[in-house]
Amino acid sequence: MLSEVAIDLPVRPVLPTLVAALRSAGSAVLVAPPGTGKTTLAPLAVAEAVAGRVIVAQPRRVAARAAARRMADLLGEPVGGRIGYAVRGERRAGPRTRVEVVTTGLLVRRLHHDPELAGVDAVLLDEIHERQLDADLALAFSVESRAALRPELWLLAMSATPEADRFAALIGGPAPAPVVRASSALHPVTRIWAPPTRPVPPPGAGPVDRVLLDHVAATVRRALREQDGDLLVFLPGVGEITAVAGRLVDLRDSVDVLRLHGRQSGAEQDAALRAGERRRVVLATAVAESSLTVPGVRTVVDAGLSRVARLDLARGLGALVTVPVSRAAATQRAGRAGREASGQVYRCWSPGVHERLPAQPEPEIATADLTGFALELAAWGAPGGAGLALPDPPPAAAMAVASETLSALGAIDADGRITERGRAVVAAGAHPRLARALLDGADRVGADRAAQVMALLAESTVVGAGDDLAAAWRRLRAGTDPGATARWRAEVRRLRAALPDRPQRPEGPGEPDERNGRRGHRPVGDQQAWLPDDLAAGLLVGLAYPERLARARRAGGSAYLMSGGTAAELPPGSGLVGVEWLAIAVADRAPGAPAARIRLAAVIDEATAREVAGPLLRTQREIGWSGGDVVAREVLRLGAIGLTDRPLARPDRDEVAAALLTGLRDTGLDLLTWTPGASALRERLAFCRYALGDDWPDVSDEALLAGAPHWLGPELAHARRRADLARIDVAGALRRLLPWPLAGRLDELAPERITVPSGSRIRVDYADPTAPVLAVRLQETFGWPEAPRVGGGRVPVLLHLLSPAGRPVAVTADLASFWRSGYRQVRAELRGRYPRHPWPEDPTTAAPTRRAGRRS
Repeated sequence: MLSEVAIDLPVRPVLPTLVAALRSAGSAVLVAPPGTGKTTLAPLAVAEAVAGRVIVAQPRRVAARAAARRMADLLGEPVGGRIGYAVRGERRAGPRTRVEVVTTGLLVRRLHHDPELAGVDAVLLDEIHERQLDADLALAFSVESRAALRPELWLLAMSATPEADRFAALIGGPAPAPVVRASSALHPVTRIWAPPTRPVPPPGAGPVDRVLLDHVAATVRRALREQDGDLLVFLPGVGEITAVAGRLVDLRDSVDVLRLHGRQSGAEQDAALRAGERRRVVLATAVAESSLTVPGVRTVVDAGLSRVARLDLARGLGALVTVPVSRAAATQRAGRAGREASGQVYRCWSPGVHERLPAQPEPEIATADLTGFALELAAWGAPGGAGLALPDPPPAAAMAVASETLSALGAIDADGRITERGRAVVAAGAHPRLARALLDGADRVGADRAAQVMALLAESTVVGAGDDLAAAWRRLRAGTDPGATARWRAEVRRLRAALPDRPQRPEGPGEPDERNGRRGHRPVGDQQAWLPDDLAAGLLVGLAYPERLARARRAGGSAYLMSGGTAAELPPGSGLVGVEWLAIAVADRAPGAPAARIRLAAVIDEATAREVAGPLLRTQREIGWSGGDVVAREVLRLGAIGLTDRPLARPDRDEVAAALLTGLRDTGLDLLTWTPGASALRERLAFCRYALGDDWPDVSDEALLAGAPHWLGPELAHARRRADLARIDVAGALRRLLPWPLAGRLDELAPERITVPSGSRIRVDYADPTAPVLAVRLQETFGWPEAPRVGGGRVPVLLHLLSPAGRPVAVTADLASFWRSGYRQVRAELRGRYPRHPWPEDPTTAAPTRRAGRRS
């Protein structure tokens, strides 16, 4: 076949060496830079050397179709003859087909169905560096198939990036496979650094900064002025493509602005890959990075961003995150400009930033939902991937979550082996959750409608704008978007074929049912209800994602709580606002965001939610602290969503006590009533611990809260609510902290009152354990030679000596020193103010008194 092609591309000189390597070793790695022709010429060379069919696996559908058309054009014949392709929902191949280009996912399906790949003599895995999950599986399964069943099968891995030795070791068997390297592209590509004038913050989970989009549009205008030929512009997603297209709308009279992304129909993608009569600007996502030739392109403008999926394992929700492009992907993108002639790439970043970019893109296995991946491994007979030639082992945490999900679906057994139900799920060719909903939902809503709704979720590019799943379903049935409808119907046929034939319920007879404002049918006699579209869609989504059933937090609001426990929010202006129950099909949660964003959902009611998520229903006796008091109730929950509750008449005493302790620890000791006596006792105990050591109890807040079960135990045993805590005798409870030898010495070591010379018993203030205070009128201390001591004589009492009016006139712990020096000044200042009170010359010999003298 290659001999029929006259085109001379850089890969051509090494093809004889490549074929020789395959003949001798049976496997090989071809490393060829972008634009060298490996995708189109290598399959033709291999096909010329073998008798059977050659399968070429591509990671993307658009690349598979484009590669097949390119090879067919080189042979001067239409697709479907010697060159064919097969992607999900579409196949153009026949008995004469020698080279068939398929997606890696489709190759995995074929390997499951026929591990020997009968009639196939060679498998070529293109763009192996992209590291999608299906590509990793296709590689691992092909290697094992060749080793165990088909040693004569040729296996060729092709890539434009230099990880050849790694893949050579994976596919080579006992010895590494030979590596064949092609020369660089025929046409040079000049790099032009075009960073924004000021730094632009990385978008992460948020939108791309408008400044960068403005800069990309400005760079496109600059490239149109400075260069000839068409432009290929790389942007991270459809939203950015739309935004930049809007900024270039004024160019429509001079150039064609086209779009190229995975959500388009095949016809729309093919239109972007055909040369036009006018100059073109093709705005593309990563689908155009590799294995594609966009005719006429001489210039690439690269925004330097890529969009990747991240999975929140704890919540089972994904998020699309925008990250800087890797250096390998940037090289791939630049290579699009040198396919047909010398070109140039405008990179919207600086050389310094380029050096800090990651060398390779992160493999999908490191960040993705591995539920389908784990089921594929189990179906192959290698649970967990043991013994397979996987480029990277799957992360243990993600695989554990995947296995838990598959077990809940009944797809694997306790040992991780696939069950009969699991094989039915695999045969459906959809994500295991969608396959489960398809299989179980067909009996509830009918096989056709189950296939229609699941096709909408499996072929997400057909949904269109809006977050109402049932509305999108009705649009597709009405055929308002012919391209999307055609893709959807092809997927419906594929999924419907995976279901066993079964009788379909008729669309009637029955009375119209305007429930939820949608037309449906009510049952006639004992016939099961034929659900209206909204409820049927909700039921199917609930079967697929029971943990995403959601109830509005308040009537008429847009905030929801999912049964899995995650908060979710409808976007502003959603037509679903105000619906009480939703079955959420698509949601994402940005890192750090308080709630997930609802992208696609269907209306459901509580009865249907209970039906589809039966395993999540549970009745719980809940006794705990909530809202400032003990709550004791029996609650019926659907996961995290409370459905009904009623108070418990006789809650368990131990659980109530535990709830009160929780409230005490959460709220603090102020829940108790601290009388002056209780506070004074606590202060005396704190003083004893300070003065006498750790034999005395710790009465700090932390210690009292930690030891509450001990010193409050009997009272807690009889308490039922917060008010009972307030009635506890705290002073009596605190005394439980004292062992009996210490209890008898408390009044001796930390007396509550001290008798002063006048005979008065004055309360001691122990608020500061380092300096207990005795506030006493000065006249009552006459004759006292020194201040009293407490704590077994260890700590002097700090005397606050008061005037006859009760105002402090001196503070001292050294009374003898005060009598010698300070008293004279106090006497001089106050004797005239308080003439009825004694002010003797020598207070150490004077009689103490509590009363004023008679007026003379």
